[in-house]
Formats: sequence, structure tokens, C-alpha cells
Amino acid sequence: MNPCTDNRKQMMRPHILVVEDEQHLGVGIKYNLEAEGYRVTLVEDGPTALRVFGRTGDGIELLILDLMLPGMSGYAVCEAIRGHGSRVPILMLSARTLAEDRTRGFNVGANQYMSKPFELDELISRVKNLIQLNRRAAAGERMVASPKPAVTRAEFGQVKVDFDTHQATSAGQNIRMTPKELRLLRYFVENPDRVISRGELLSEVWEMSGNLQTRAVDQFVVRLRKLIESDPTSPRHLLTIRDAGYRFVPAPDEDE
Repeated sequence: MNPCTDNRKQMMRPHILVVEDEQHLGVGIKYNLEAEGYRVTLVEDGPTALRVFGRTGDGIELLILDLMLPGMSGYAVCEAIRGHGSRVPILMLSARTLAEDRTRGFNVGANQYMSKPFELDELISRVKNLIQLNRRAAAGERMVASPKPAVTRAEFGQVKVDFDTHQATSAGQNIRMTPKELRLLRYFVENPDRVISRGELLSEVWEMSGNLQTRAVDQFVVRLRKLIESDPTSPRHLLTIRDAGYRFVPAPDEDE
């Protein structure tokens, strides 16, 4: 076999970066993913993960990230990667099972969250799903000849938002929004006055399968209303459409 051909085949395999400080678990994940045909790089701490990602980020198609890491937490690693604009899918692993831990993971940009211990078959299934979704999204972006420019600023009601600088005000008061809240609001702003299903939001904002059963969308919408609505219990901009999803109304009628 030609060594050059072998190298080309190796480079064509999806590249996964695994960040796990429990050596036996990291080695086991690496072994099983390689058996599935993936190319895997294994590191054991946050700073090393960022250095590796900085060198090869464009070629990495998935990051499997433990939360409890030496040097810096998985939350900090995820936030740093998202802060540089990368949309690589991130699957978080953690022995923590509290809802606030999962919420924090999604807030800093994770796509999915798995609690330890986990079933190997489920991990492999999620890996395949995330990589396929990301490849389809990338292919769709390449097929669009004249993509609609992303909204950078928005004003509605008493709210002003600059999505590039992450600055937002409501009635002249600064409001703090997480990256995921900003991304969700931006998607609503870019798709005004139409009904958006929970499945679409999971796919487009969370980059997860739209068939996944989760309350994450509803929880984030409740939090978003507290930030942008003058009366969150009687929203005028972010409406719930029963059995269908949500509709963002930038300029509601007085009697709506």
C-alpha cells in the first residue's frame, strides 16, 4: 500500500478531539471511536486542548469535553472556543447531574451534554449525529449563492441589542445575556412574524437533532422573556403558539 494513499485516507476520516483527564476513560473513548473509523486526538487538560484546537481547529469536526479538568474547566474551554467564533460541535461529559450544571454547559455553547457513567452505544450515536448535522449545515451554507447577511443590531420595543459586541439594553438599562441567549434572540430577530417550531430551534440554535426530547428551548424562552419583555407574564414580542412553537413580533399591534 502506498504510504501517501494511507495518509490521505487517514486525513479524510472525521477528526475528533477528546479532552478527558481520567486516563482509562479517555483511552477507552479513543479506542472505541477509532474502531468506528474516526481519527482521534486525546489530551488531558484544558490549556493543551486549546493549543491543539488552535493548531488544527479547522480540521476538527467534534470536541468531546470533560468538565472537571486540570488547568481550566471544561466550561472555560468551551467558552474560549466559542469566543473565537468556532461552531465546532461540542459534546460535554460530566459526573454532575444537576440541572444548573447542564444549563451552564448550554450557556457557554455546548451542543449536547452527557452524564457519567454513560452507555458507549449512546456516545457513539451522539457523535455520529453531531458530525452529520454539522456536515449538512456546512454543505447547506456552501450551496447558498447569496446568503442573507446576519443581523448585527436590533431594536424593538424598549430593547436595543448589538449582537457583535454582546451589548444589550432594555428601557435604557444594561442587561446581561449569555452567548446562547443572544444566539436564540438573534434567530428570532432574523425570522420575524413566523411560527418557529421547537425542533427548528434545537436544530438551528443548539445544533442538535430536532427530534430530541428536551425542555431546554422552553426554559431559554422563559429566561429571554424576563430580559426583553416589560411584562414577562404577558409577552408582546415573544409569543407562544400552542402546539406549534414560538413567534417573534418586533412591532406588535396595540390590541395584539
